[in-house]
Order: sequence, then C-alpha cells, then structure tokens
Amino acid sequence: MLKHHLLAFALLLPLAAGAQTQPKPAAKAAEAKPAAAKVAEAPADAAKGANPQVVLHTSMGDITIELYPDKAPKSVENFLQYTKDGFYNGTVFHRVINGFMVQGGGFTKDLTQKRTRPAIQNEANNGLSNLKGTVAMARTNDPHSATAQFFINIVDNKRLDYVSDQSGMTYGYAVFGKITSGMDVVDKIKAVETSAQGPLPGDVPKVAITIDKAEVVAPQ
Repeated sequence: MLKHHLLAFALLLPLAAGAQTQPKPAAKAAEAKPAAAKVAEAPADAAKGANPQVVLHTSMGDITIELYPDKAPKSVENFLQYTKDGFYNGTVFHRVINGFMVQGGGFTKDLTQKRTRPAIQNEANNGLSNLKGTVAMARTNDPHSATAQFFINIVDNKRLDYVSDQSGMTYGYAVFGKITSGMDVVDKIKAVETSAQGPLPGDVPKVAITIDKAEVVAPQ
C-alpha cells in the first residue's frame, strides 16, 4: 500500500515534455489513512454563497466547485481566467487513480498537451488541507510550477499538505476549492478502467472522460 501511495504522489506531476525527477513525500506521508477520509469542510470564514463557483460539465455529469479567493487568491484567479478563456473546454481527466485522486485540465481528447500561461506562485501554505472533495493545483518538482492542471482529492491526502519551504517535497499542493455538488460524478470517474495511452505511462481512462465545458456560475 505504501509503495502505491509513493507512486501516486509522484503522479501528480503535470508531465511536461522531458523527464522529471519524481518527488517522495515527507516522512509523515505513511501516516495518511484514506479509509478514514471525510469530505472537507469549507473555510469557517467563507460567507455562504459569496465565493465564485465553477461548473465542469463533463461527459459523466456536472461537477460544481466552490473557490476560495480569500485563501488562495492567485490560484483562484488563475483557474477562473482559464475557465473564462474556454481553456478547459474539450480537455480530459487524463490521470485517474482510485484511492487517491483524479487529475485533468491539461490534455485534449487525443492526449495533446495544451500550451499554458506562465506558472503561478504556490499557495499551499494557506491553512487548507488536501481532504476528500477538495481541488488543488498539480505541479512538477518545482513548487512554483503550477499552470492549468488541477486534481480532485477522492480521499484525505494530508501528506500532500504544506510542511515547509525546504523543498518541492515539503512545499505541498495548493488547495483552492472544494466540490459542493457532483461528488457522485467524481465517484463514477474514479472507478473507470485505465491504461497507458499516448505519451502517458498509465492511469489514463480507456474511454475518454471529457470536460465539455467549464463555466463560472456565481458570482459573475
């Protein structure tokens, strides 16, 4: 099980062109117990209905994400801009690991990686944890390399949380939102059959799961 989790941690990398040195989690990583996962609570200071929301209209159903600009302003602004630009339309969930997370936002249906804007600052040190149902930015070993790709935690993944600025392994993955509707859709996605396809070494759904459209629904 630990070997699987170490591999899964490394697979959060967006897989940019060229080989990447894959990180290992901090020593606390082995303490994570997915079986005890609970859906994450919204930040206590988030006014109900005041935060922006984005709906991902996928080929398996709709997923609504509430964003937390008070906790992760750069990540939220980045995600909203990609959404408004139509960047996510026609992309796929290209990496699905049951018991860990589902990742998307960077590849087209034919598994061509899309060109992105410059990377953003990592906001993992914002008090939010990678709990079940939260949404976070994917990145490479460089902690400040996140662009468009994101992942949905399908169990509690506290080993992905910020520990320190020491290295890419300890910096963590920035949570910037939470699923408020559509976890049943995520549950369907996590259960699909996967394999190696195109440039990706594994965990690609055999039948493409597309984000047909992503749109901001509130506030405008």
